[in-house]
Amino acid sequence: MLQSTARLNHQRARGRGRVVAKALDGRSRLAELFQEGAAKIRLPQTFSDEMEAVIINTAGGLTGGDRMDWSISAGAGTFITATTQACEKIYKAQEGTAEITTAIEAGAGARVHWLPQESILFDNASLTRRLDVDLAEDAELIAVEAVLLGRKAMGETMQHGLMRDSWRIRRAGKLIHAEELKLDGDISALTAEVAVLSGQAAFATLLYVGPIAEALLPKVRAVLGEGEGGASHWNGKLVVRMAACDGFALRKKLIPVISVLRGGASVPKVWNL
Repeated sequence: MLQSTARLNHQRARGRGRVVAKALDGRSRLAELFQEGAAKIRLPQTFSDEMEAVIINTAGGLTGGDRMDWSISAGAGTFITATTQACEKIYKAQEGTAEITTAIEAGAGARVHWLPQESILFDNASLTRRLDVDLAEDAELIAVEAVLLGRKAMGETMQHGLMRDSWRIRRAGKLIHAEELKLDGDISALTAEVAVLSGQAAFATLLYVGPIAEALLPKVRAVLGEGEGGASHWNGKLVVRMAACDGFALRKKLIPVISVLRGGASVPKVWNL
């Protein structure tokens, strides 16, 4: 009996979503909305000059070979807050890696707050993620990325896998911030190192670029407290790093810091649903 050598083609999730804002009558209004495949974008009603975009992966999670591409563009003088409907779940990958790319543009005097909820990586997950931002000289950016290596409350940990994260932030065409994160192979042993996460399973990076970065630094440090994370300022940007034992503990630190960066405004309502 002959055995088939044909390779099984797995079904993969694909999605592309784009939202563009324009200024009209003193408010941020929708100029363009595009969504394809598993990518959906919803625009809750707001009662201010801000426009809120909630991005949704209808596939319910990602695994090896899946790909999501998001694009957010704030026209001159507009204000967009973009978030996710829920935590993005990255499941075990049989082969390949899940890919998420986010491209953000902010025109003159525009503000973009990129506030996705946490990404949860399960054991043997594989994720490659990229954030590219192009800002006008006087635009403001708040960007947050938080990661949970498993769910402690469910007794889950990420023992092995891959997590790659790449950021490129440009202001007036000039690169002002670049970073690369790679956790690969034996994740539990790697994150146990003091110089990495010292055994913590949840971590986050926050970036503020704007005119009041230096003024925000002491406020952020006061919220963080001793040993609860670190913040630094240079070149018109503020970078905050924090780690915690689990997602609940991380949120207790993360949300107050986001509120400080947003001038007292809290996270989008979907964070609490």
